[in-house]
Amino acid sequence: MFLNTFICSYEDYKETADWLLNRTKQHPKVAIICGSGLGGLADLLEEKTVFKYEDIPRFPTSTVQGHAGQLVFGKLNGCECVCMQGRFHFYEGYNIQTVTYPVRVFYLLGVSTLIVTNAAGGLNDTYSVGDIMLIKDHINMPGFAGQNPLCGHNDERFGVRFPCMSDAYDRDLRALTRKTAKELGYDSFLQEGVYCMLAGPTYETIAECKLLQRLGADAVGMSTVPEVDVAPDRRLRVLGLSLITNKVVTDYESNEKANHTEVLKTTERRTQALQNLVSRLIAKL
Repeated sequence: MFLNTFICSYEDYKETADWLLNRTKQHPKVAIICGSGLGGLADLLEEKTVFKYEDIPRFPTSTVQGHAGQLVFGKLNGCECVCMQGRFHFYEGYNIQTVTYPVRVFYLLGVSTLIVTNAAGGLNDTYSVGDIMLIKDHINMPGFAGQNPLCGHNDERFGVRFPCMSDAYDRDLRALTRKTAKELGYDSFLQEGVYCMLAGPTYETIAECKLLQRLGADAVGMSTVPEVDVAPDRRLRVLGLSLITNKVVTDYESNEKANHTEVLKTTERRTQALQNLVSRLIAKL
């Protein structure tokens, strides 16, 4: 059981990584974190080995609808990968270090590229429901309040004390994604913008949405940023993709309301395109 006061050591992460490596033939170079309703990415893997989160030593467990709660090892277009079918969130009651536990384990598994996906609300007025947003930057609202996974003791075996975040989302991977989307004919619904994380679990008020728009955010969600904050410190290249599942409400006269069921329904409609994009992209890495 992970408590809010629980802080992991290098040995804890290594214990988990060693346990996994001893039980799979795969040595993944790419890790994919699947957001709400996007776990189907793992179904594309061949020669799969599946581990339930509750069976993995020291691993947290997912409590969110639409998250299967398992690690899937396998090959995608010949590339050895590991997929998280279900991530962990701050709003589930986990501390921010626990939310990022898998990323540090991935590093010890030998992963060099991290692909993070999420379902997000569209703040940018030019976005449409079903668009895929390539994340070029983020705004870490919980971080402004001191909730950063790198707070506390820093172990140099993982990385530097003060990692640079101005290039957290790898430029070469973004360029390759744009090229791949064009090849697939997806450039008409591929956007590029700034993702903002709020702690949740409440969806945003109208006033909050207007504030985030003024801050320059194009999409908003409740995940991803802590994982990315950890990754540059762990020397992982990061690609972030947000599926725009709903448009945020900014009109007090509107009867529209954000809800998780609608998010999952929208995700289902665009899942195939996102899977195709990631699959084709991984073939080029």
